[in-house]
Amino acid sequence: MTEMGRRERKKAATRQALADAALRLFSERGYDEVGVREIADAADVSVTTLFKHFPDGKEALVFDQDVDREAALVAAVRERPAGQSVPRALHRLLLGEHSRRVHDDPRFDDFLRLVDTTPALREYARRMWLRHEHALAAAIAD
Repeated sequence: MTEMGRRERKKAATRQALADAALRLFSERGYDEVGVREIADAADVSVTTLFKHFPDGKEALVFDQDVDREAALVAAVRERPAGQSVPRALHRLLLGEHSRRVHDDPRFDDFLRLVDTTPALREYARRMWLRHEHALAAAIAD
């Protein structure tokens, strides 16, 4: 695996700082009570920078690993061992991902609670999984 250069590391750190600030503020005050300017201020960046990293807005801040998740889902299908079914490959990936988040991320419960109690986030999650479904269908068809 190649190491990220300084620019990529800084971009990743900024993206993570924005996602962390958003989750913290949303958990403290509620999703609808927090604006993008407050999130940008909490991460010490401009609103323009926030939208460069998250052009889809507030919802995308909560699901900051959406692109990585889709890539992992597609890779699980394409790189599964011979004889392993697609459902089994996806189950293994998602179970492992869930176990890691439960054990490694103390904010995971806050994340789940936030999504569960916020209609806009539930809808965004639904649309996100539909996008993943289309990507998976293409991977399975290959």
